Amino acid sequence: MLDKVVASAAKAVADIPNGATLAVGGFGLCGIPSALINALLELGVNDLSAVSNNCGVDDWGLGLLLQARRISRMTSSYVGENKEFERQFLSGELEVELIPQGTLAERLRAGGAGIPAFYTPAGVGTQVADGGMPWRYAPDGSIALASPAKETREFDGRPYVLERGIVTDFALVRASVGDRHGNLVFDKSTRNFNPLVATAGRITIAEVEHLVEPGEIDPQTIHTPGVFVQRVVPLTAEQAADKRIERRTVTKEA
Repeated sequence: MLDKVVASAAKAVADIPNGATLAVGGFGLCGIPSALINALLELGVNDLSAVSNNCGVDDWGLGLLLQARRISRMTSSYVGENKEFERQFLSGELEVELIPQGTLAERLRAGGAGIPAFYTPAGVGTQVADGGMPWRYAPDGSIALASPAKETREFDGRPYVLERGIVTDFALVRASVGDRHGNLVFDKSTRNFNPLVATAGRITIAEVEHLVEPGEIDPQTIHTPGVFVQRVVPLTAEQAADKRIERRTVTKEA
């Protein structure tokens, strides 16, 4: 079926079960699929394993699911800006796999491209490669679960570590423009992790700020082809305008 439009975010996420793995687009609060996240919160699913650059903030984005104890595991490259994320991790309530940001991006890209693993120099000589990085703490502060050692190999006299591609049950992204066939365009900084995440999900759901008809998007401007997208959720004007600024910086008048 070429028309992939779903009437609401609630209907789009209705079949996401407890224990699902999710890849979620966005960087900080820029380009995050907030309507789909809110629909997941209302759905009530739990024990989710989420892959995202970060976990929103305490009261927005993935931070809402975290605050409601719906996420049991996070795969991220950044913990900052979310005090609850930090608290749950350090108290042993949340399992966290921290990954160098470029490696996380490439793991998502590789998974979407059907590449099971790749070698990278990032992390060689550290706990990323050698193992022992805390994934889960015990209540007393000791390490309850640590990362395993990874395979390393030398190429042209330089060591590299083997990293696995990431594929998830579902992927959630937010696009500035999308058509009924699932072709997506991300505006400026929203073209962060979204294109990578969109390819990594077995079922990808895109919320779009502006829905257009097939053929209205210049093929040369498409960032994610519709072949990667299974569901499209057109946002209301209110939902499209509901955006947050993670850190507002202003210049004082002279």
